[in-house]
Amino acid sequence: MDETELRQQVIDACLGMNRLGINQGTSGNVSAAVADGILISPSATPYESLRPADIVHVRADGSWDPAQLPSVEWHFHLGISQARPDIKAIVHTHSMYASICSIRREAIPAVHYMIAAAGGPDIRCSDYHTYGTPELAETAIKALEGRMACLLANHGVIAAGTSVAKALWLAKEVEVLAQQYVFSQLLGGAGPVLLDDAEIERVREKMKGYGIKD
Repeated sequence: MDETELRQQVIDACLGMNRLGINQGTSGNVSAAVADGILISPSATPYESLRPADIVHVRADGSWDPAQLPSVEWHFHLGISQARPDIKAIVHTHSMYASICSIRREAIPAVHYMIAAAGGPDIRCSDYHTYGTPELAETAIKALEGRMACLLANHGVIAAGTSVAKALWLAKEVEVLAQQYVFSQLLGGAGPVLLDDAEIERVREKMKGYGIKD
């Protein structure tokens, strides 16, 4: 894919986060993997003003053009990309219900079969570390083992994909799952009835190729 096109996809996903109601202002960030590192949204720049040249190339060694400033979360974007070659794009948001679950430091369990889209029977919550740090990157990589999404404790959500469009799609799906989980607990009683691991594995097999196409 032409790099300019990939940069535009990052911009489109930034705009898409806010359009979908899963992000506020410039709190989220988006990246796409390239041969030598990642292309990532810049720090504190209104998405509406972004142009392809504004997307920052963070190299594999963690360096970039000093005339630009990448998102403060470049550590986990680059770290995940390097640890998981199957992941080609990452969308990070502070979506409301996923963040609520992260504040409680609760994994999202199998309340609905669509959780299989994230790779397993739950969406784990990482340990807490200060934003923008290598330590946060390390705990995010761990929480993503065998998964395409995770929560960051007291922070938000990471959704990954084989394309920018798939990562954005999954970010929205995670927020819907978080809403379902939160509201199902509010009904009281014994709480939500969860699907077992075997059912989620059956759904995972059926869902291969499901969702947004690359």
